[in-house]
Amino acid sequence: MGQIVTFGEIMLRLSTPGHSRFISTDIYEARYAGGEANVAVSLAVFGHKAWFVSRLPNNEIGDSALYAVQRYGVNTDYIVRGGDRLGIYFLESGASQRPSKVIYDRADSAVSQMDSSMVDWDAIFEEKDWFHWTGITPALGEKPRKAVVEACKAAKKAGVTVSCDLNFRSKLWTEKEAQATMNPLMEYVDVCIANEEDAQKSLGFEAGETDVEGAELDNEGYSTLARSLKKEYGFDTVAITLRESFSASMNGWSAMLHDDKDCKSPVRSTRYEIDIVDRVGGGDSFAAGLIHGLITKSNSQDALEFAVASSCLKHTIPGDFNLTSEAEVEKLVKSGGSGRVER
Repeated sequence: MGQIVTFGEIMLRLSTPGHSRFISTDIYEARYAGGEANVAVSLAVFGHKAWFVSRLPNNEIGDSALYAVQRYGVNTDYIVRGGDRLGIYFLESGASQRPSKVIYDRADSAVSQMDSSMVDWDAIFEEKDWFHWTGITPALGEKPRKAVVEACKAAKKAGVTVSCDLNFRSKLWTEKEAQATMNPLMEYVDVCIANEEDAQKSLGFEAGETDVEGAELDNEGYSTLARSLKKEYGFDTVAITLRESFSASMNGWSAMLHDDKDCKSPVRSTRYEIDIVDRVGGGDSFAAGLIHGLITKSNSQDALEFAVASSCLKHTIPGDFNLTSEAEVEKLVKSGGSGRVER
């Protein structure tokens, strides 16, 4: 198993019960969530040693967020305490033809004021194998943006594999801002994870004639996208997630991977049709599953199958964390996607 570091923000998630609307509810379900925290939790559940780097306010809400990841085995020794508040996001889960809605309340959160002087990146990456970050963290402000750069430099200096989920968020920054920041950061990345929107808005790459909302995939367009990203930035591995949105409740889910190991051309995973319980965190569970697969599997196809099956199962679990074991994921892979294993 690997020793993996993630860096980002954890927030308080306040969601309406079931599929009720913001305007009608007077009760919210409270959980904690955040892209890199979600990845760390999933990897810890799979049996890896996972560290989460962040900044939390030194109060009871900060304590609660800390305990939320500690309970699943994530090491929090590198979390800095300070700042005035924890970021919040509100979630209204959609159903059928009504989409989900997210409202952020994260301005001036503790991590948005975190800079590299607060942590010793060289010490953090001693004897570590992997560093994972997402495009959300540099979108939070100038200080975390510089911290991501310093973290990537320290990781590369230590010989650590670096993965990035592009994760464009239009509510945090513009395409122009994203591309100005993300393109230079790609020189430090070994494993790039994206979907067609992320590649276009974060890096300026197009993905052919794909229409996600119409549930139509241009497979050749995705293959070309994977090859183009790999050629442009020199990535060792490019993974493209493929979502077909039939409705807020039903999605097709698969992925494509192109690497230097044994892929002369991109390989495609098993395709799942998912009755969604909670879509939020689906991409993070794919990232964690892929990291696990690339560390533990003997070939790229098996690594990709594990990642997609892991994410499929996450879509059935309330909350952002993927609380599925390695054995449960392997069982789904073995079933060929049915969720059933012949005995």
